[in-house]
Amino acid sequence: MSEEDTRAGGEGANGGDPFDVLRADPALGPVVEEHGRIELTTAEDPFRRFVVSIVNQQLSSASAAAIRDRLFERFPATPEALLAADETALRETGLSSQKVEYVRNVAGAFQSGRVDPQALRALPDDEVVDRLTEIRGVGVWTAKMFCVFCLAREDVFPVEDLGIRRGMEHLFGDISREEMVERAEPWRPYRSYASRYLWRVHD
Repeated sequence: MSEEDTRAGGEGANGGDPFDVLRADPALGPVVEEHGRIELTTAEDPFRRFVVSIVNQQLSSASAAAIRDRLFERFPATPEALLAADETALRETGLSSQKVEYVRNVAGAFQSGRVDPQALRALPDDEVVDRLTEIRGVGVWTAKMFCVFCLAREDVFPVEDLGIRRGMEHLFGDISREEMVERAEPWRPYRSYASRYLWRVHD
């Protein structure tokens, strides 16, 4: 789940130290102590990271990684290259016909400027999600991954993610998604940081 960090660690944008906040939580605190500081990171290449999220949809980590490696070994990670690529060649990397369409939709949105990471930085999280999910093939989970890994937003809680739910179940037992969202409320405004620790719990 790591990408190259493009900003300094330390205090969050909200002014406090997210690690102190999370360390004080009875459930998550021991996980923070075990793993130490896990900084939020921003992707050096937002387009590539977005495509990775499309590839990852509804696949195991191992399967997604294999497809991702074949895709980027064969094609440059640029909108122009993936739009120009032959559909059969894209499918030979392991992408389904549906995901070929989704990847091309995202490539077209980047190429046209419909998705402009710099412009999206000025928008609140909910509006970023709304704009990205207008693209066919981009659901709420994919949009939240963009917020966390491309924009380094601090307070995103992707309960749609299987790893997040497994991490929550490890800490709190068999609870519903709605209960997970409620349990995560004390972690505001640093739920993205909390999510990084939940993924560690699941891994």
